[in-house]
Amino acid sequence: MLPYNPSGLFPSGRPPRPTYREPHPIGGAGVAAGALGTFVWLVLFGLLGGSLVGYVWWTLLAGGLAWGAALVLVRFGDRGAAAGVAIVTAGGWSIAAAAVIARWVASGDWPLW
Repeated sequence: MLPYNPSGLFPSGRPPRPTYREPHPIGGAGVAAGALGTFVWLVLFGLLGGSLVGYVWWTLLAGGLAWGAALVLVRFGDRGAAAGVAIVTAGGWSIAAAAVIARWVASGDWPLW
């Protein structure tokens, strides 16, 4: 049996292997745009809180809204932007959690209520 030749000049009897391509590939520009937009979004909401408690609750609200937008982007828009939104939101929530834990360790009192 002859080896497969993709030109088709000498067919080997085997069908060509299928090529699977992503219908909407994720690009770096979309991820960066989603990340930058979410960073600005979280900073603006975080600035609304006058104390640690306010900062944490505003950050949780802004992150929840951002993840809702990411879900819409995954379904109907740019999945790269949705990935950037999700990554930065997780980072923002981690910073808020670290601030709560640091205050809790320093004071010995749970700061959120």
